[in-house]
Amino acid sequence: MRQAFRGDQRVDADELLTRLDAVRRFLTAVDGHLPDSQLVPAHTLVERAGTRLALSRDHTVVALAGSTGSGKSSLFNALARMSLSPVGVRRPTTGVAHACVWGPLDGANRLLDWVGVLPRHRFVRESVLDGDDESDLHGLVLLDLPDFDSVQRSHQLEVDRLLGLVDLVVWVVDPQKYADRVIHTSYLREFHRHKDVTVVVLNQADRLPPTELPRVMADLRRLLDTDRLDGVPLLATAAVDPGGLDDLRAALERTVAERQAVLRRLAGDVDVVVAGLDELVGPDRSAAGPDETAVRALHRALAGTAGVPVVAEAVGQAYRHRAGGATDWPLVRGWRRLRPDPLRRLHLPGPAGTDTDAPAEKPLAATSVPDPTAAQRSALGLAVRTVADQAGEGLPGTWPAAVTGAARSRLADLPDALDRAVAGTDLGMDSRPLWWRVVGGLQWLVTLAAVAGLGWLVLGYGLRAIGLPPLDNPQVGAVPLPTLLLLGGLLAGLLVAVVTRPVVRWAAGRARHRAEQRLTAAVAEVGEEYVVSPVRTVLASYAEAGAALRAATRR
Repeated sequence: MRQAFRGDQRVDADELLTRLDAVRRFLTAVDGHLPDSQLVPAHTLVERAGTRLALSRDHTVVALAGSTGSGKSSLFNALARMSLSPVGVRRPTTGVAHACVWGPLDGANRLLDWVGVLPRHRFVRESVLDGDDESDLHGLVLLDLPDFDSVQRSHQLEVDRLLGLVDLVVWVVDPQKYADRVIHTSYLREFHRHKDVTVVVLNQADRLPPTELPRVMADLRRLLDTDRLDGVPLLATAAVDPGGLDDLRAALERTVAERQAVLRRLAGDVDVVVAGLDELVGPDRSAAGPDETAVRALHRALAGTAGVPVVAEAVGQAYRHRAGGATDWPLVRGWRRLRPDPLRRLHLPGPAGTDTDAPAEKPLAATSVPDPTAAQRSALGLAVRTVADQAGEGLPGTWPAAVTGAARSRLADLPDALDRAVAGTDLGMDSRPLWWRVVGGLQWLVTLAAVAGLGWLVLGYGLRAIGLPPLDNPQVGAVPLPTLLLLGGLLAGLLVAVVTRPVVRWAAGRARHRAEQRLTAAVAEVGEEYVVSPVRTVLASYAEAGAALRAATRR
């Protein structure tokens, strides 16, 4: 019997807990990314395993499962050596599960409450007359299940529920129906990952001639091998023969003594769940990040949608406007101020010293940047889709859809975020360059010289007109000083303006380029936060799910 129960391979409790924790990590990683319907078995495993391990490690729950007429209730009573479960001719006989506990019932009550056996169907196999005869089975909780092929659907559902909770299953078949298709295709074949906690008994073996029993046992073994249950213990039993249960009873005694059945059952459950989850993350459980070329294309599309070219052009115009206001003739500056500042028209930072120089904590107002065109919106949608498609390429199952959903999850918030990014970007227009002040001071100086010359000439004409002695007009070469001041100031102002204008255009181009770079960087940050980062989060979850699944796989 030692080989029959595969007891040489013990399940380490700490390793099992580690695998269960890995399944929990998998569920945490994929939460919100995969449909809940695909995760039901994993959630059920985590809940059931945690509850089962918390209830009792000192009890082993063994279920007798079989079809109508297989004699499992008679086998149940024979093992208990008491008449506990009803046996009769009318089918189905067993409608609810009955439990027999070897040892004190108090220690198993919580476990039976969880399994769902009613108190009136719980029995204790303990008698002072037994002495130590039953001590080897102390800790055994034996269940007699309803017939899985019952005509009553409720019986089948109850069997399916209980089979998911017990630690070890003893499948009871009889010589007449041991090859029945239902038990093999619907039940035994589904238990191929639970070989360590599966036993098959050919009951009512006493009804076969001694020469037929080996042939039937060999045929049943062939069917079990076909069901991928090779190596599963196969025993012959006879409930009416006092010695017909020795092998089964010895197997149960060893199972109880090992205290391994619950660990093996849960390890098999983890195997089943991991096998089902493996297709959700694919054989290659790594995922590359979004393609950099696609991300750069996304940044360009966002820049167009946010109006970066428009704002950058406005920065260049504003620079020329403000530079002209600082370096032009003072008499022309007033006229220039009548023209609106290009950045002010977009509700962006105005000239230094205006009311637009607000504290950093003041909320940013919405800009008046033109709305994106249909072509720009289409280009943005295409760029987002490209990022998602390339990031999700090669991922299995519904992961590509999860990546696409993540990339599009915050598209509705993008316009406001882009507008805030543009409004909050330092365009480099808050301060006046030193050379503006130098040129402006020079313009004031030559303008004052021209005004002084003009005033001097007007005063001289006025004195002559009223007959007063004329002013003394010094000569500079052949030109009177007042005339030189007037004409020299005007010509010098014009020359300064002509020389300054190319410099202003060059500086405006630099300001435009610098502003475009800053705006593009700000817009790229929005793209990273609203599109790329959600995609990377999904890919990180995919990688974490793969790592967790590897940790949950039995070594």
